[in-house]
Amino acid sequence: MDERNIALCLVSRPDDQHYLSGFKAIVYSRPIDLVITPERVVLVVPALEEVHARDEAEVEELFVYYEHPERAGDGKSHVEYLDRVVGGLPTGTRLGVQADALPWGLAKHFMDAGFQLVDIGPKIEAMRFIKDDAELEMMTEAGRLASLGVGASLAALTPGLTEIDMDGAGDRAILAEVSAKHPEATLDLFAMSPSGPVRTVMPHVFSNTRPIQAGDVIIHSRQVALNGYRGESERTCFMGEPTPRQADMFHLMLEAQLAGLEALRPGVPMKDVDAASRSVFQKAGLGDYFIHRTGHGLGLSVHEPPFLRFDEDMLVEERMFFTVEPAIFVPGLGGFRHSDTAIVTAEGNRDTTPPPNDIRSMTF
Repeated sequence: MDERNIALCLVSRPDDQHYLSGFKAIVYSRPIDLVITPERVVLVVPALEEVHARDEAEVEELFVYYEHPERAGDGKSHVEYLDRVVGGLPTGTRLGVQADALPWGLAKHFMDAGFQLVDIGPKIEAMRFIKDDAELEMMTEAGRLASLGVGASLAALTPGLTEIDMDGAGDRAILAEVSAKHPEATLDLFAMSPSGPVRTVMPHVFSNTRPIQAGDVIIHSRQVALNGYRGESERTCFMGEPTPRQADMFHLMLEAQLAGLEALRPGVPMKDVDAASRSVFQKAGLGDYFIHRTGHGLGLSVHEPPFLRFDEDMLVEERMFFTVEPAIFVPGLGGFRHSDTAIVTAEGNRDTTPPPNDIRSMTF
């Protein structure tokens, strides 16, 4: 703020508010603002979040607005507080905002009042790239829990089991483990298990009640967020022996993933990690079937920068945390993708969701 002559910062993105204040709500149907000035940090919340925020938010001040008539005189809108804060600032003052998260109506409100808006989004984004010891410890445990859930889901795999029931088997194992080992922890679970040649070529699809059938390929994926911090594990598996062509695609996918993990080390351009994985498919003449990036950053968000993408020049740094998940999606045959999450170390990286990953272990 000093370097860019910014008098006040307004943080609107929920995950960034969590990162900077420790507070996270379940839903954000009502506006919540984090306001940072040189003197104090203030969280603006609706009344239904007041007790929660007082318990968890690491801020100097809490401002509450109300939706019930008994307290409406104390403030009915978050904008009332924001106007109070900026009201004493002279015209032309620079306010830091997240350009891609600030509602247009609020941005126009500030600009009409004569303020200059400066985008602080990239700065907060970059702050989150490098994890500290506490974050790495939490994410390592989240990775272990994700792998535990994948293992439990795969162990339950039988013909006739629905995709949703496959997810449920892993969910139950994770819930039991967290209840036993992490008192008062919060937990966020996500899983998907598309099955068959049609559904596995959809990289992001909800599990449904389709029964898994003999001959199916299944991509079972899950994320676990322990106290907000995430780990991800994903495995491609088969209900019965794979066909020779399925086995070929599986082995190409695994080769590509191992190449990406090998390339992931400090000082390497992120596009080179993508190229290491992508070249495996390209050499096989199948580059068009790898339709997404090799991996993404992980932390408090499901997907977050930086990205292991073909056009990303940024260098990999120690203490970054990435998924490595090159994939191939062949219409009529199926999709094939493993995902592991790795912490970048001085020597290379450490996989927090390690094997089994071979085709024998993934055939049921």
